[in-house]
Amino acid sequence: MAERVSRLSTEKAVVIFTRSQCPMCHTVSSLFSELSVCAAVHELDKDPRGREMERELARRLGRAPPVPTVFVGGNLIGSTDKVMSLHLAGKLVPMLKAAGAIWL
Repeated sequence: MAERVSRLSTEKAVVIFTRSQCPMCHTVSSLFSELSVCAAVHELDKDPRGREMERELARRLGRAPPVPTVFVGGNLIGSTDKVMSLHLAGKLVPMLKAAGAIWL
């Protein structure tokens, strides 16, 4: 499962693992949308192997629940708290530019 998560996490400049009824997942996805980022979003509750991927993401994050989990440029960024902290500190947009997720 680690290999599948690694493969999926690099399919686009920004990859978000979510659950369909997760308010924090929606918040994070909306932030990237507002920044004009076209992220790959994987809803784990709609994937037949979603539970296995959730366990792998929880292992990588060191916490549960593991959603949302954000990767930028194939690198694990973290969950809502980390993404929002980077954004408020003015560090998220430069990271997205460096990964080729946004150009302006």
